Amino acid sequence: MAITDWPREERPRERLLAGGAAALSDAELLAVMLRTGVRGKSAVDLGRELLARLGGLAGLLAADLSGIKGLGPAKRAQLEAAFELARRSLGAQLRRGAGLTSPGAVRDYLRLQIGAREHEVFVCLWLDAQHRVIACEELFRGTLTQTSVYPREVVKAALRTNAAAVILAHNHPSGAAQPSQADELLTRNLREALALVEVRVLDHFVVAGSQAISFAERGLL
Repeated sequence: MAITDWPREERPRERLLAGGAAALSDAELLAVMLRTGVRGKSAVDLGRELLARLGGLAGLLAADLSGIKGLGPAKRAQLEAAFELARRSLGAQLRRGAGLTSPGAVRDYLRLQIGAREHEVFVCLWLDAQHRVIACEELFRGTLTQTSVYPREVVKAALRTNAAAVILAHNHPSGAAQPSQADELLTRNLREALALVEVRVLDHFVVAGSQAISFAERGLL
């Protein structure tokens, strides 16, 4: 049954306008963005299917939406626009917010920013002495399976931004967020190089889709 055939008080958009967005489920919020369903499925049904297939909101936010059945160009554009607004909002909050105090403060931002990339990228989140965000820079871009990171260039970027600390991050397009031995060796090398210019490495995240593994949380720093 199409949502337009539902009682008016049960329709997601009308419920949102009457009671606020918090009153809606994840699938209903998606239905408001999608506006219409597909043959045999309402927009709410389509929202539920997407969430189940992609592992909830985190998986949906990190997914490559191209080629997903039921998402034509218009629906995909609506969702990708909403996700980009979320990325920009999180980035703006980080830049103007108080000092970062835990790995969880940047996890969602990094998942949105690099979780769905098809190639490996290496990102530095530069912080001042109070651990407030100065800038987020993508310093290196690689292939589907690897990227080359040069400590000298990382040190030059640290000096250019006048950073006191940094959170490192890179993605694994393969979908496995488990840090490799190469990741651990790179982190040690970068810590040693950045220590020479008095820049502290606070964390290193490995991001894969909706997963973001923190070195600090795992005692790897």
